[in-house]
Amino acid sequence: MADKTYVLAIDQGTTSTRAMIFDHAGQVVSSDQVEHEQIFPRAGWVEHDGLEIWGNTRKVIGGALSKANLNSGNIAAVGITNQRETALVWDRHTGQPVYNAIVWQDVRTQKIVDKLAADGGEERYKDVCGLPLATYFSGPKITWILDNVEGAREKAEAGDLIFGNTDTWVLWNLTGGAENDGEHVTDVTNASRTMLMDLSTLTWDESIAADMGIPMSMLPTIKSSSEIYGECKPGVLKGVPVAGILGDQQAATFGQACLEKGMAKNTYGTGNFMLLNTGTEQVPSENGLLTTICYKLGEEPVVYALEGSIAVTGSLVQWVRDNLGMISSAPEIEELAKKVDDNGGAYFVPAFSGLFAPHWRPDARGALVGLTRYVNKGHIARAVLESTAFQTREVSDAMDADSGVPLTELKVDGGMVVNETLMQFQADILGVDVVRPKVAETTALGAAYAAGLAVGYWANTDDITKNWGEDKRWSPSMEDGERERLMRNWKKAVTKTLDWVDDDVE
Repeated sequence: MADKTYVLAIDQGTTSTRAMIFDHAGQVVSSDQVEHEQIFPRAGWVEHDGLEIWGNTRKVIGGALSKANLNSGNIAAVGITNQRETALVWDRHTGQPVYNAIVWQDVRTQKIVDKLAADGGEERYKDVCGLPLATYFSGPKITWILDNVEGAREKAEAGDLIFGNTDTWVLWNLTGGAENDGEHVTDVTNASRTMLMDLSTLTWDESIAADMGIPMSMLPTIKSSSEIYGECKPGVLKGVPVAGILGDQQAATFGQACLEKGMAKNTYGTGNFMLLNTGTEQVPSENGLLTTICYKLGEEPVVYALEGSIAVTGSLVQWVRDNLGMISSAPEIEELAKKVDDNGGAYFVPAFSGLFAPHWRPDARGALVGLTRYVNKGHIARAVLESTAFQTREVSDAMDADSGVPLTELKVDGGMVVNETLMQFQADILGVDVVRPKVAETTALGAAYAAGLAVGYWANTDDITKNWGEDKRWSPSMEDGERERLMRNWKKAVTKTLDWVDDDVE
Protein backbone atom coordinates (compact mmCIF):
# COMPACT_ATOMS: atom_id res chain seq x y z
CA MET A 1 0.00 0.00 0.00
CA ALA A 2 2.77 2.44 0.94
CA ASP A 3 4.51 2.00 -2.42
CA LYS A 4 1.43 2.69 -4.51
CA THR A 5 -0.51 5.32 -2.60
CA TYR A 6 -0.07 8.71 -1.04
CA VAL A 7 -1.77 10.99 1.49
CA LEU A 8 -3.08 14.45 0.58
CA ALA A 9 -3.16 17.28 3.10
CA ILE A 10 -5.19 20.47 2.79
CA ASP A 11 -3.55 23.36 4.62
CA GLN A 12 -6.14 26.14 4.87
CA GLY A 13 -4.02 28.98 6.23
CA THR A 14 -4.45 32.65 7.03
CA THR A 15 -3.11 33.96 3.73
CA SER A 16 -3.49 30.98 1.39
CA THR A 17 -4.82 27.49 0.87
CA ARG A 18 -2.45 24.73 -0.13
CA ALA A 19 -2.72 21.06 -1.04
CA MET A 20 0.34 18.87 -0.49
CA ILE A 21 0.78 15.21 -1.37
CA PHE A 22 3.16 13.14 0.78
CA ASP A 23 4.72 9.71 0.37
CA HIS A 24 5.38 7.14 3.10
CA ALA A 25 8.74 8.72 3.97
CA GLY A 26 6.99 12.02 4.70
CA GLN A 27 8.48 13.65 1.60
CA VAL A 28 6.56 16.12 -0.56
CA VAL A 29 5.47 14.60 -3.88
CA SER A 30 3.68 17.70 -5.16
CA SER A 31 1.93 20.82 -3.94
CA ASP A 32 -0.25 23.65 -5.16
CA GLN A 33 -1.07 26.91 -3.42
CA VAL A 34 -3.43 29.87 -3.97
CA GLU A 35 -3.62 33.05 -1.89
CA HIS A 36 -6.97 34.54 -0.90
CA GLU A 37 -7.98 38.13 -0.33
CA GLN A 38 -7.36 39.78 3.04
CA ILE A 39 -10.39 41.97 3.73
CA PHE A 40 -10.01 44.92 6.13
CA PRO A 41 -13.39 46.70 6.42
CA ARG A 42 -12.22 48.85 9.35
CA ALA A 43 -9.15 49.26 11.55
CA GLY A 44 -8.73 46.08 13.58
CA TRP A 45 -11.20 44.08 11.47
CA VAL A 46 -9.91 41.17 9.36
CA GLU A 47 -12.14 38.97 7.19
CA HIS A 48 -11.95 36.23 4.57
CA ASP A 49 -14.49 35.17 1.95
CA GLY A 50 -15.55 31.61 2.84
CA LEU A 51 -16.69 30.85 -0.71
CA GLU A 52 -13.34 32.02 -2.09
CA ILE A 53 -11.56 29.72 0.37
CA TRP A 54 -13.66 26.73 -0.71
CA GLY A 55 -13.11 27.55 -4.38
CA ASN A 56 -9.38 27.79 -3.80
CA THR A 57 -9.42 24.49 -1.91
CA ARG A 58 -10.87 22.76 -4.96
CA LYS A 59 -8.30 24.43 -7.22
CA VAL A 60 -5.28 23.38 -5.19
CA ILE A 61 -6.48 19.79 -4.81
CA GLY A 62 -6.75 19.54 -8.59
CA GLY A 63 -3.43 21.33 -9.03
CA ALA A 64 -1.49 19.05 -6.67
CA LEU A 65 -2.96 15.90 -8.25
CA SER A 66 -2.28 17.18 -11.76
CA LYS A 67 1.36 18.10 -11.03
CA ALA A 68 2.05 14.57 -9.79
CA ASN A 69 -0.12 12.92 -12.48
CA LEU A 70 -2.25 11.27 -9.79
CA ASN A 71 -5.96 10.71 -9.24
CA SER A 72 -8.26 9.68 -6.38
CA GLY A 73 -7.18 6.05 -6.76
CA ASN A 74 -3.69 7.01 -5.63
CA ILE A 75 -4.78 8.79 -2.45
CA ALA A 76 -5.22 6.74 0.72
CA ALA A 77 -6.67 9.54 2.83
CA VAL A 78 -7.12 13.30 3.15
CA GLY A 79 -6.04 15.34 6.16
CA ILE A 80 -7.05 18.91 6.98
CA THR A 81 -5.17 21.58 8.88
CA ASN A 82 -6.31 25.15 9.27
CA GLN A 83 -6.12 28.63 10.73
CA ARG A 84 -7.81 27.79 13.96
CA GLU A 85 -9.88 30.57 15.49
CA THR A 86 -11.22 31.99 12.22
CA ALA A 87 -15.00 31.65 12.51
CA LEU A 88 -17.59 31.11 9.80
CA VAL A 89 -21.39 30.84 10.09
CA TRP A 90 -23.40 29.46 7.18
CA ASP A 91 -26.84 28.21 6.22
CA ARG A 92 -26.97 24.43 6.42
CA HIS A 93 -29.61 24.28 3.66
CA THR A 94 -27.96 26.51 1.05
CA GLY A 95 -24.29 26.32 2.00
CA GLN A 96 -24.07 30.13 1.85
CA PRO A 97 -22.14 31.96 4.58
CA VAL A 98 -24.24 34.64 6.25
CA TYR A 99 -21.13 36.81 6.66
CA ASN A 100 -17.44 36.70 5.82
CA ALA A 101 -15.22 34.55 8.02
CA ILE A 102 -13.97 36.63 10.96
CA VAL A 103 -10.23 35.99 11.21
CA TRP A 104 -8.35 35.10 14.39
CA GLN A 105 -6.49 38.46 14.27
CA ASP A 106 -9.75 40.46 14.31
CA VAL A 107 -10.43 42.59 17.41
CA ARG A 108 -14.04 43.74 16.80
CA THR A 109 -15.37 41.50 19.61
CA GLN A 110 -13.59 43.43 22.37
CA LYS A 111 -16.84 44.89 23.77
CA ILE A 112 -18.42 41.41 23.85
CA VAL A 113 -15.33 40.12 25.66
CA ASP A 114 -15.41 43.04 28.12
CA LYS A 115 -19.09 42.39 28.88
CA LEU A 116 -18.39 38.73 29.59
CA ALA A 117 -15.38 39.66 31.74
CA ALA A 118 -17.48 42.08 33.83
CA ASP A 119 -18.76 39.04 35.75
CA GLY A 120 -15.74 37.01 36.79
CA GLY A 121 -12.85 38.74 35.04
CA GLU A 122 -10.73 37.72 32.06
CA GLU A 123 -10.15 34.24 33.52
CA ARG A 124 -13.87 33.58 34.04
CA TYR A 125 -13.84 30.38 31.95
CA LYS A 126 -10.16 29.48 32.16
CA ASP A 127 -10.64 26.53 34.53
CA VAL A 128 -13.06 24.98 32.01
CA CYS A 129 -11.58 25.82 28.61
CA GLY A 130 -7.96 26.72 29.43
CA LEU A 131 -8.28 30.13 27.75
CA PRO A 132 -8.60 33.73 28.92
CA LEU A 133 -11.38 35.89 27.57
CA ALA A 134 -9.92 37.46 24.42
CA THR A 135 -10.95 38.53 20.93
CA TYR A 136 -8.61 35.82 19.58
CA PHE A 137 -11.03 32.94 20.07
CA SER A 138 -14.04 31.84 18.01
CA GLY A 139 -16.90 32.01 20.51
CA PRO A 140 -17.35 35.80 20.69
CA LYS A 141 -17.04 35.99 16.90
CA ILE A 142 -20.16 33.81 16.59
CA THR A 143 -21.93 36.11 19.04
CA TRP A 144 -20.96 39.15 16.95
CA ILE A 145 -22.35 37.59 13.76
CA LEU A 146 -25.62 36.62 15.43
CA ASP A 147 -25.96 40.12 16.92
CA ASN A 148 -25.01 42.11 13.83
CA VAL A 149 -26.18 40.22 10.73
CA GLU A 150 -29.85 40.85 10.04
CA GLY A 151 -31.99 37.77 10.66
CA ALA A 152 -29.02 35.62 11.73
CA ARG A 153 -30.09 35.06 15.32
CA GLU A 154 -33.62 34.03 14.32
CA LYS A 155 -32.24 31.58 11.75
CA ALA A 156 -29.74 30.20 14.24
CA GLU A 157 -32.40 29.63 16.87
CA ALA A 158 -34.53 27.89 14.25
CA GLY A 159 -31.63 25.47 13.61
CA ASP A 160 -30.85 26.76 10.11
CA LEU A 161 -27.36 28.14 10.75
CA ILE A 162 -24.21 26.23 11.65
CA PHE A 163 -20.77 27.31 12.76
CA GLY A 164 -17.28 26.09 12.07
CA ASN A 165 -13.68 27.14 12.08
CA THR A 166 -12.26 26.69 8.59
CA ASP A 167 -11.50 22.98 9.17
CA THR A 168 -15.22 22.36 9.59
CA TRP A 169 -16.10 24.51 6.56
CA VAL A 170 -13.66 22.60 4.33
CA LEU A 171 -14.72 19.18 5.67
CA TRP A 172 -18.44 19.97 5.31
CA ASN A 173 -17.94 20.96 1.68
CA LEU A 174 -15.58 18.07 0.86
CA THR A 175 -18.06 15.52 2.20
CA GLY A 176 -21.07 16.83 0.31
CA GLY A 177 -22.05 20.27 1.57
CA ALA A 178 -25.69 21.29 1.43
CA GLU A 179 -26.54 19.04 -1.51
CA ASN A 180 -25.13 15.80 -0.13
CA ASP A 181 -25.45 16.10 3.64
CA GLY A 182 -21.87 17.14 4.44
CA GLU A 183 -20.31 16.11 7.75
CA HIS A 184 -20.57 18.88 10.37
CA VAL A 185 -17.57 17.88 12.47
CA THR A 186 -14.51 19.41 14.10
CA ASP A 187 -11.64 17.85 16.02
CA VAL A 188 -10.60 18.42 19.63
CA THR A 189 -7.74 20.77 18.75
CA ASN A 190 -9.98 23.19 16.87
CA ALA A 191 -12.78 22.86 19.40
CA SER A 192 -10.30 23.81 22.13
CA ARG A 193 -9.82 27.21 20.44
CA THR A 194 -13.45 28.31 20.58
CA MET A 195 -13.62 29.00 24.36
CA LEU A 196 -16.69 26.72 24.30
CA MET A 197 -15.16 23.27 24.96
CA ASP A 198 -14.50 21.69 28.34
CA LEU A 199 -10.85 20.57 28.25
CA SER A 200 -11.50 17.68 30.62
CA THR A 201 -14.64 16.16 29.08
CA LEU A 202 -13.91 17.19 25.45
CA THR A 203 -17.54 18.27 25.09
CA TRP A 204 -19.23 21.63 24.48
CA ASP A 205 -20.01 23.53 27.67
CA GLU A 206 -23.67 24.53 27.49
CA SER A 207 -23.38 27.24 30.14
CA ILE A 208 -20.59 29.10 28.31
CA ALA A 209 -22.51 28.83 25.04
CA ALA A 210 -25.58 30.22 26.80
CA ASP A 211 -23.56 33.13 28.23
CA MET A 212 -22.46 33.98 24.68
CA GLY A 213 -25.95 33.52 23.25
CA ILE A 214 -24.92 30.67 20.95
CA PRO A 215 -27.51 27.93 20.24
CA MET A 216 -26.01 24.45 20.75
CA SER A 217 -27.48 23.35 17.40
CA MET A 218 -24.90 25.52 15.63
CA LEU A 219 -21.91 23.63 17.01
CA PRO A 220 -20.21 20.76 15.14
CA THR A 221 -19.73 17.28 16.56
CA ILE A 222 -16.35 17.00 18.31
CA LYS A 223 -14.21 14.02 17.26
CA SER A 224 -10.59 12.95 17.62
CA SER A 225 -7.78 14.27 15.41
CA SER A 226 -7.31 10.94 13.64
CA GLU A 227 -10.33 8.93 12.50
CA ILE A 228 -12.49 8.63 9.40
CA TYR A 229 -15.06 11.46 9.42
CA GLY A 230 -16.57 10.70 6.02
CA GLU A 231 -15.74 10.33 2.35
CA CYS A 232 -15.24 13.02 -0.28
CA LYS A 233 -18.40 13.14 -2.38
CA PRO A 234 -18.05 15.77 -5.12
CA GLY A 235 -15.00 16.42 -7.24
CA VAL A 236 -11.72 14.70 -8.05
CA LEU A 237 -11.31 13.01 -4.64
CA LYS A 238 -14.67 11.24 -4.69
CA GLY A 239 -14.63 8.20 -2.40
CA VAL A 240 -11.40 9.11 -0.57
CA PRO A 241 -11.79 9.16 3.23
CA VAL A 242 -11.15 12.38 5.15
CA ALA A 243 -9.42 10.97 8.20
CA GLY A 244 -7.40 13.64 9.99
CA ILE A 245 -7.96 17.15 11.35
CA LEU A 246 -5.49 19.20 13.37
CA GLY A 247 -5.42 22.94 13.95
CA ASP A 248 -2.37 24.37 12.22
CA GLN A 249 -0.12 24.72 15.26
CA GLN A 250 -1.00 21.30 16.62
CA ALA A 251 -0.42 19.87 13.14
CA ALA A 252 3.05 21.42 13.07
CA THR A 253 3.77 19.95 16.52
CA PHE A 254 2.70 16.52 15.24
CA GLY A 255 4.67 16.91 12.02
CA GLN A 256 7.75 17.87 14.06
CA ALA A 257 7.40 14.56 15.94
CA CYS A 258 7.04 16.38 19.29
CA LEU A 259 5.27 13.31 20.60
CA GLU A 260 6.88 13.06 24.04
CA LYS A 261 6.17 15.15 27.12
CA GLY A 262 8.57 18.10 27.29
CA MET A 263 9.17 18.42 23.54
CA ALA A 264 8.53 21.85 21.98
CA LYS A 265 8.32 23.46 18.57
CA ASN A 266 7.89 27.00 17.27
CA THR A 267 6.13 27.82 14.00
CA TYR A 268 7.09 31.02 12.18
CA GLY A 269 4.13 32.02 10.01
CA THR A 270 1.69 34.92 9.91
CA GLY A 271 2.12 34.83 13.67
CA ASN A 272 4.36 32.68 15.84
CA PHE A 273 3.14 29.79 17.92
CA MET A 274 5.22 27.79 20.38
CA LEU A 275 3.75 24.56 21.73
CA LEU A 276 5.09 22.39 24.55
CA ASN A 277 3.78 18.84 24.82
CA THR A 278 2.67 18.31 28.45
CA GLY A 279 1.48 14.72 27.96
CA THR A 280 -1.88 13.60 29.34
CA GLU A 281 -1.74 16.27 32.04
CA GLN A 282 -3.36 19.69 31.80
CA VAL A 283 -0.90 22.34 32.98
CA PRO A 284 -2.65 25.57 33.99
CA SER A 285 -0.60 28.64 33.09
CA GLU A 286 0.32 31.33 35.58
CA ASN A 287 2.40 33.23 33.04
CA GLY A 288 0.14 34.22 30.16
CA LEU A 289 0.12 30.97 28.15
CA LEU A 290 -2.81 28.89 26.93
CA THR A 291 -3.67 25.39 28.09
CA THR A 292 -4.86 23.60 24.98
CA ILE A 293 -5.24 20.23 23.27
CA CYS A 294 -2.12 18.96 21.47
CA TYR A 295 -3.80 16.02 19.71
CA LYS A 296 -5.97 12.94 20.21
CA LEU A 297 -5.43 9.83 18.10
CA GLY A 298 -8.63 7.81 17.79
CA GLU A 299 -9.53 6.17 21.09
CA GLU A 300 -6.16 6.92 22.71
CA PRO A 301 -5.97 9.38 25.64
CA VAL A 302 -5.90 13.05 24.77
CA VAL A 303 -2.51 14.81 24.84
CA TYR A 304 -2.36 18.39 26.15
CA ALA A 305 -0.02 21.31 25.46
CA LEU A 306 0.97 24.73 26.70
CA GLU A 307 0.93 27.32 23.92
CA GLY A 308 2.36 30.77 23.49
CA SER A 309 0.53 32.61 20.69
CA ILE A 310 2.12 35.67 19.08
CA ALA A 311 -0.15 37.61 16.75
CA VAL A 312 2.26 39.33 14.36
CA THR A 313 5.58 37.98 13.05
CA GLY A 314 5.62 37.01 9.35
CA SER A 315 2.73 39.39 8.72
CA LEU A 316 5.00 42.24 9.85
CA VAL A 317 7.27 41.45 6.91
CA GLN A 318 4.19 41.50 4.64
CA TRP A 319 3.21 44.86 6.12
CA VAL A 320 6.66 46.31 5.42
CA ARG A 321 6.32 45.01 1.85
CA ASP A 322 2.70 45.95 1.11
CA ASN A 323 2.03 49.01 3.28
CA LEU A 324 5.44 50.69 3.34
CA GLY A 325 6.89 49.45 0.05
CA MET A 326 10.34 49.09 1.64
CA ILE A 327 10.80 45.72 -0.07
CA SER A 328 9.15 44.09 -3.09
CA SER A 329 9.31 40.49 -1.84
CA ALA A 330 9.55 38.92 1.61
CA PRO A 331 13.07 37.43 1.17
CA GLU A 332 14.45 40.94 0.58
CA ILE A 333 13.99 41.73 4.29
CA GLU A 334 17.01 39.54 5.08
CA GLU A 335 19.15 41.11 2.37
CA LEU A 336 18.35 44.55 3.78
CA ALA A 337 18.97 43.47 7.38
CA LYS A 338 22.38 41.98 6.51
CA LYS A 339 23.64 45.42 5.41
CA VAL A 340 23.98 46.39 9.09
CA ASP A 341 25.55 44.65 12.10
CA ASP A 342 22.79 45.37 14.60
CA ASN A 343 19.48 47.18 15.03
CA GLY A 344 21.08 50.57 15.59
CA GLY A 345 19.05 50.95 18.78
CA ALA A 346 15.68 50.55 17.02
CA TYR A 347 12.99 48.18 18.31
CA PHE A 348 9.75 47.36 16.47
CA VAL A 349 6.87 46.05 18.60
CA PRO A 350 4.17 44.91 16.11
CA ALA A 351 1.13 45.13 18.38
CA PHE A 352 -1.17 45.73 15.40
CA SER A 353 -4.06 43.88 17.05
CA GLY A 354 -2.89 44.17 20.63
CA LEU A 355 -0.38 41.85 22.27
CA PHE A 356 -1.09 38.14 22.69
CA ALA A 357 1.07 35.87 24.87
CA PRO A 358 2.38 36.42 27.43
CA HIS A 359 0.90 39.94 27.84
CA TRP A 360 -2.73 39.70 26.61
CA ARG A 361 -3.11 43.45 26.20
CA PRO A 362 -5.80 44.35 23.65
CA ASP A 363 -5.14 48.04 24.33
CA ALA A 364 -1.61 47.87 22.84
CA ARG A 365 -0.76 49.12 19.36
CA GLY A 366 2.40 48.88 17.28
CA ALA A 367 5.42 51.08 17.93
CA LEU A 368 8.84 51.67 16.38
CA VAL A 369 11.01 53.13 19.14
CA GLY A 370 14.62 54.04 19.85
CA LEU A 371 14.96 56.03 16.63
CA THR A 372 17.88 58.40 16.04
CA ARG A 373 19.17 59.95 12.84
CA TYR A 374 21.67 57.09 12.70
CA VAL A 375 18.90 54.56 11.98
CA ASN A 376 18.44 53.57 8.34
CA LYS A 377 16.36 51.06 6.35
CA GLY A 378 18.75 48.25 7.21
CA HIS A 379 18.33 48.85 10.94
CA ILE A 380 14.53 48.90 10.58
CA ALA A 381 14.64 45.65 8.57
CA ARG A 382 16.74 44.11 11.31
CA ALA A 383 14.35 45.39 13.98
CA VAL A 384 11.49 43.75 12.05
CA LEU A 385 13.24 40.37 12.13
CA GLU A 386 14.44 40.72 15.70
CA SER A 387 10.90 41.44 16.93
CA THR A 388 9.96 37.86 16.05
CA ALA A 389 12.87 36.48 18.07
CA PHE A 390 12.27 38.76 21.06
CA GLN A 391 8.59 37.79 21.24
CA THR A 392 9.57 34.12 21.05
CA ARG A 393 12.02 34.58 23.93
CA GLU A 394 9.23 36.09 26.06
CA VAL A 395 7.04 33.05 25.38
CA SER A 396 9.92 30.65 26.06
CA ASP A 397 10.57 32.30 29.43
CA ALA A 398 6.88 31.93 30.31
CA MET A 399 6.97 28.25 29.32
CA ASP A 400 10.00 27.65 31.52
CA ALA A 401 8.20 29.27 34.45
CA ASP A 402 4.97 27.28 33.95
CA SER A 403 6.48 23.88 33.19
CA GLY A 404 9.61 24.00 35.32
CA VAL A 405 11.45 22.42 32.37
CA PRO A 406 14.02 24.79 30.81
CA LEU A 407 14.23 24.70 27.02
CA THR A 408 17.27 22.75 25.78
CA GLU A 409 16.68 23.19 22.04
CA LEU A 410 13.90 24.53 19.85
CA LYS A 411 12.52 22.78 16.77
CA VAL A 412 11.38 25.37 14.24
CA ASP A 413 9.22 25.34 11.11
CA GLY A 414 7.16 27.61 8.89
CA GLY A 415 7.92 30.06 6.13
CA MET A 416 10.33 32.29 8.05
CA VAL A 417 12.82 29.53 8.94
CA VAL A 418 14.53 29.96 5.56
CA ASN A 419 15.74 33.30 6.94
CA GLU A 420 19.12 32.33 8.37
CA THR A 421 19.78 35.76 9.88
CA LEU A 422 16.60 35.41 11.93
CA MET A 423 17.38 31.83 12.94
CA GLN A 424 20.86 32.76 14.17
CA PHE A 425 19.51 35.71 16.15
CA GLN A 426 16.80 33.44 17.57
CA ALA A 427 19.45 31.02 18.86
CA ASP A 428 21.45 33.95 20.25
CA ILE A 429 18.55 35.56 22.12
CA LEU A 430 17.28 32.20 23.49
CA GLY A 431 20.71 30.86 24.40
CA VAL A 432 19.85 27.39 23.03
CA ASP A 433 20.20 25.59 19.70
CA VAL A 434 17.56 26.17 17.03
CA VAL A 435 16.89 23.16 14.77
CA ARG A 436 15.22 23.16 11.36
CA PRO A 437 13.83 19.87 9.97
CA LYS A 438 14.33 18.60 6.42
CA VAL A 439 10.63 19.19 5.72
CA ALA A 440 10.15 22.75 6.99
CA GLU A 441 6.41 22.91 6.15
CA THR A 442 5.44 20.52 8.92
CA THR A 443 1.88 21.83 9.29
CA ALA A 444 0.60 19.98 6.21
CA LEU A 445 2.78 16.99 7.07
CA GLY A 446 1.18 16.71 10.52
CA ALA A 447 -2.31 16.67 9.01
CA ALA A 448 -1.17 13.99 6.54
CA TYR A 449 0.20 11.88 9.40
CA ALA A 450 -3.07 12.14 11.36
CA ALA A 451 -5.07 11.01 8.31
CA GLY A 452 -2.62 8.28 7.32
CA LEU A 453 -2.55 6.78 10.82
CA ALA A 454 -6.35 6.50 10.80
CA VAL A 455 -6.37 4.35 7.65
CA GLY A 456 -3.22 2.32 8.38
CA TYR A 457 -1.00 4.06 5.83
CA TRP A 458 1.44 4.62 8.68
CA ALA A 459 1.40 1.84 11.26
CA ASN A 460 2.01 3.97 14.36
CA THR A 461 3.73 7.11 15.63
CA ASP A 462 7.12 5.36 15.51
CA ASP A 463 6.92 5.84 11.73
CA ILE A 464 6.57 9.60 12.27
CA THR A 465 9.60 9.73 14.55
CA LYS A 466 11.67 7.75 12.03
CA ASN A 467 10.70 10.13 9.22
CA TRP A 468 11.83 13.27 11.07
CA GLY A 469 15.27 14.48 10.00
CA GLU A 470 17.44 17.47 10.91
CA ASP A 471 18.33 19.88 8.12
CA LYS A 472 20.25 22.64 9.90
CA ARG A 473 21.17 23.69 13.44
CA TRP A 474 22.05 27.15 14.73
CA SER A 475 23.94 27.48 18.02
CA PRO A 476 24.10 30.65 20.13
CA SER A 477 27.21 32.81 19.80
CA MET A 478 26.12 35.90 21.77
CA GLU A 479 27.56 36.76 25.17
CA ASP A 480 25.14 36.55 28.10
CA GLY A 481 25.51 40.24 28.95
CA GLU A 482 24.62 41.36 25.43
CA ARG A 483 21.67 38.96 25.32
CA GLU A 484 20.18 40.37 28.50
CA ARG A 485 20.88 43.99 27.46
CA LEU A 486 18.89 43.47 24.25
CA MET A 487 16.03 41.81 26.14
CA ARG A 488 15.97 44.64 28.67
CA ASN A 489 15.60 47.17 25.86
CA TRP A 490 12.92 45.04 24.17
CA LYS A 491 10.86 44.92 27.37
CA LYS A 492 11.20 48.69 27.66
CA ALA A 493 9.95 49.03 24.07
CA VAL A 494 6.91 46.85 24.86
CA THR A 495 5.86 49.24 27.63
CA LYS A 496 5.61 52.04 25.06
CA THR A 497 2.80 50.21 23.22
CA LEU A 498 0.48 49.78 26.21
CA ASP A 499 -2.64 51.79 27.08
CA TRP A 500 -2.86 53.17 23.55
CA VAL A 501 -6.51 52.36 22.80
CA ASP A 502 -8.93 54.56 24.76
CA ASP A 503 -12.36 53.44 25.94
CA ASP A 504 -14.12 55.69 23.40
CA VAL A 505 -12.35 54.04 20.43
CA GLU A 506 -14.34 51.40 18.58
